[in-house]
Amino acid sequence: MDGTVAPRPPVASALPSATPSDPQIIGITPTSDQVVVLYVSLAMAVVIFGFWNVPVIRTLINPLKLFTIGFHELSHVIAAILSGGQILKITIDPYVGGATIVEGGIPGFILTSGYTGSTIVGACFLLAGWNILAAKIMSWVLAIGLLLPLVLVRDKITILLTFFYEALLIGFWFIDHGGGLRWYCLFMGVMNIFYAIWDVADDRYFQKTNDSDATQFALLYPGTTAHFWASIWITFQLAFFAGFAVLGIECLKLSHDAQVLEASKFLPT
Repeated sequence: MDGTVAPRPPVASALPSATPSDPQIIGITPTSDQVVVLYVSLAMAVVIFGFWNVPVIRTLINPLKLFTIGFHELSHVIAAILSGGQILKITIDPYVGGATIVEGGIPGFILTSGYTGSTIVGACFLLAGWNILAAKIMSWVLAIGLLLPLVLVRDKITILLTFFYEALLIGFWFIDHGGGLRWYCLFMGVMNIFYAIWDVADDRYFQKTNDSDATQFALLYPGTTAHFWASIWITFQLAFFAGFAVLGIECLKLSHDAQVLEASKFLPT
């Protein structure tokens, strides 16, 4: 009997332990393209704040403001109908803001729906800023939404600017196979998701005819202030912005070429 002991196979080196903070595990490490989207969206917020509040220049984005204000007021209308209220009057104006006069319904629910609706719409457009196919789909919502307020608008400059933004939207379909639409949608996403900021700024700097929702909350709940409600809603919208940014980073990681290929199946350009 041979007493030689067979050599053991080499032991594999231990795998590096993964910690919960490892970005490869939690999957929220942005690609280089996604980092650009993040920085551009923050820059857009600064630009929009300036354009929304600087006299004369603010006129240039009137059609985009009407789109944003229109969806905000539509959210109030839907909540009013769902809670049994009756719509008496709707105002959508780029200079004096929007207002929905309601009789009956549940006031707290109706008022809350405004900023909530703006946030949801903004989040959808924000995600479209991460993906060409999503941007193509959301561009149809934008195209229709830009035209609808013209039913109430009589200002010739605003009407001309609306057709300019529609032409710009069509042009973006043919830039980089629809890639340009991502930035248009991202801009609208930032404008809508931070509507509470622009609404409160209008109140503060221009004392617009139609009060901000923050002021209306202070009137609805005596003992509170408009600043308190503005802080609550701005924090809410910042949290949504951060949450959907993380969602975009984690779920929409296709390379640019892969996005073009995916989007080419839907109205290729």
